[in-house]
Amino acid sequence: MALVAVMLTLPALAQKDKRAGDILDAMSKKYKTYKTYQASFSFTGDGAAPLKGDLTVKDQKFRLKLGGQEVFNDGKTMSTYIKESNEVNVQDYDGSANNDFNPSRIYSIYKKGFNYRFVGDQKLAGKPVEVVELTPEKKNTQVSKVQISVDKADKSIRSWQITDKAGKKTTYSISKFTPNVAITDAYFVFDKAKYPGVEVVDLR
Repeated sequence: MALVAVMLTLPALAQKDKRAGDILDAMSKKYKTYKTYQASFSFTGDGAAPLKGDLTVKDQKFRLKLGGQEVFNDGKTMSTYIKESNEVNVQDYDGSANNDFNPSRIYSIYKKGFNYRFVGDQKLAGKPVEVVELTPEKKNTQVSKVQISVDKADKSIRSWQITDKAGKKTTYSISKFTPNVAITDAYFVFDKAKYPGVEVVDLR
């Protein structure tokens, strides 16, 4: 899935813009106050029909539902369940690695390995947002930039757009956000007992 497996590195083309940094710091500070959160979002890609998705995050753990797939990540093991084939792929997960796009780190990825600049003020669904563009510093990347739209009033993320080196764009737009939901650690672990007949493909 693009959301989970995108690499975030690129030659340094811009410096760290102070206004962009202030916006990102305010946004990050807001989300650090949450112990957990859930978000409903829409996903659109070039030429693809829009999809609805749900994301739940607790610390470095996350559970993602999108397009007939469900990703369970407990911080150590990532299990990707494919509904159509009733199959789950299980692999080790290194939460400290920087080469995977981890949705639980969308609010802090800018702090290491990125340049950023302020793009401008815009409106999204009628609400004023501040748009910041991130460009990874390293070479040999699959991604050219990430644009994050931050609500000007409450500093929440309204959307983010990833552009790959071929120019293909994927956009995630938040439709509902609920902070500090009561959720157990078990929610982020794939339980094959709840998926009768599932084929387990262990890639570890």
